[in-house]
Amino acid sequence: MVPPKHKSDQKAGLSSGLYTRGYSPLMFRVMLINLLAVVILAGGVLYVNQFRYELLQRTTANLEVQAEIIAAAIGEAAQGDEDIDSSVARPIINRLVGPTNVRARLFSTEEKLIIDSRFLSGENKVIAEPLPDPRDEQSLLQRFEESLYRAIDYFADQKEFPLQNEETGPNAFALPEVKKALEGMPETILRRQQDGLIVVNIALPIQRFRRVLGSLHISATTEDIEAIVRAEQFSIIRVFLYAFAVTLMLSFFLGRTLATPIRTLARAAVRVRRGIGKEVSLPEFSQRKDEIGDLSRALSDMTRALYNQIDAVERFAADVAHELKNPLTSMRSALETIKLTDKKEHKERLLAILEDDVQRLDRLISDISDASRLDAELTRSKMDPVDLEVLLKNMIHTYQQTSCAEGPLIEMKASDGKDYKVLGIEERLSQVWRNIIDNALTFTPQDKTIRLELSSNEKLITIRIEDEGQGLSKGAEDKIFKRFYSERPDHDDHHALSGGGGHSGLGLAISKQVVEAHGGTIHASNRMTDKEEILGARFEVRLPAMHRE
Repeated sequence: MVPPKHKSDQKAGLSSGLYTRGYSPLMFRVMLINLLAVVILAGGVLYVNQFRYELLQRTTANLEVQAEIIAAAIGEAAQGDEDIDSSVARPIINRLVGPTNVRARLFSTEEKLIIDSRFLSGENKVIAEPLPDPRDEQSLLQRFEESLYRAIDYFADQKEFPLQNEETGPNAFALPEVKKALEGMPETILRRQQDGLIVVNIALPIQRFRRVLGSLHISATTEDIEAIVRAEQFSIIRVFLYAFAVTLMLSFFLGRTLATPIRTLARAAVRVRRGIGKEVSLPEFSQRKDEIGDLSRALSDMTRALYNQIDAVERFAADVAHELKNPLTSMRSALETIKLTDKKEHKERLLAILEDDVQRLDRLISDISDASRLDAELTRSKMDPVDLEVLLKNMIHTYQQTSCAEGPLIEMKASDGKDYKVLGIEERLSQVWRNIIDNALTFTPQDKTIRLELSSNEKLITIRIEDEGQGLSKGAEDKIFKRFYSERPDHDDHHALSGGGGHSGLGLAISKQVVEAHGGTIHASNRMTDKEEILGARFEVRLPAMHRE
């Protein structure tokens, strides 16, 4: 017994590139669903039999009326209570039945055949019916039609009829309906011939003054009905074949329109997975203005974002290795120097360097860990309403009560009556303001002021943070948001205000990432006088305002 495949085995099969098949299940489903309606149309052929039986009922009713007229005419022509006079009945039958394909037979009360409409004038003259030439062979099309009709009749709801026996001879022993008619009861029986045609048999008593003088038997085949039914069936089959061919071609076209680009994208995705180390582009069906085009463009954008993320991870790893080497190199040098010196003041200075490098490593590792899990946290965390005015007021109060008690003054200005709520992650937004304010504290002297200003309109909330420090160096407006970029003042007297351990160069990069994840923007610039003198740095953050219902 072969054990069932585990899910991991199935995944392994997919990972081996089995994303395409020799046939398209999607195309098969499209064709099957489209052809189903056509097949249902073809099923209407089977219900034409109901139409056949309705025509048969109407034909039977007409024949019954015709038989009653003939029987009444023959009965009225009889003289007195005598039996039927064949010389009088024959012209009546010839005149009323002759122009039709109906066969009429007249029987006496002794069940003997008196008149048969097949005999025209005299008992020795009959209608010659030519037999088909046995050498004539049916064509292939005729044989196909016959086989098709037999198949339709086999599956159709066929009613059972007794077999028609034409070998009646000079009496009515094979026609039980005639016996009933001689007893005064009309009888109608439908029978089927060997070739499948239905024959309508009607027997009526010929009466005069309620005395039965004989029996009239009317029989008629239904070639005309069968021809009508066959013509209808052939029309339905012909329409079905045309519709089947057109639907098949359209379904094939639709299937290829859907399946081919999807399979192309699947193969390209396999190439991307196998060549993950090198950039492989996905085909773009940019000319298509439908969901397939949207899918191809979305996959292409996703692939480019994946490669960008891979490149960013590689650059981040290289930057991390570089930044970690600096304090490690400093620590290695300090340790080697401690071994070579016996002076106490030198050892204390080297230990201070080691302590500072340890704090720097700790800060680096913490910020690197924070930056590495930031993407996942921003993606998975739920965003809630955050009141920026309340958040900034609480944060300024905390600075004033702790590390900034002896530092620069922090002021905040916000318009009264304005709503400063955004949808976001409060902890991460707090980190943005902490990073920007810490940066401002680093550059702003103790006797200066850091100003925060909030403004808003219907769509955006703007937070502007200005300091009175030395400002940004030329060309640093964009560089400061890059990872591990650090620019410190010549005399960093506020080293302790920023938390100790130095700066990792990740704070503003993390701030930019958080702001953009919230759908906002962050910019840095210098505050300038009319004489192009720098008054300090300005950071401006814009976030989308929360829609008020």
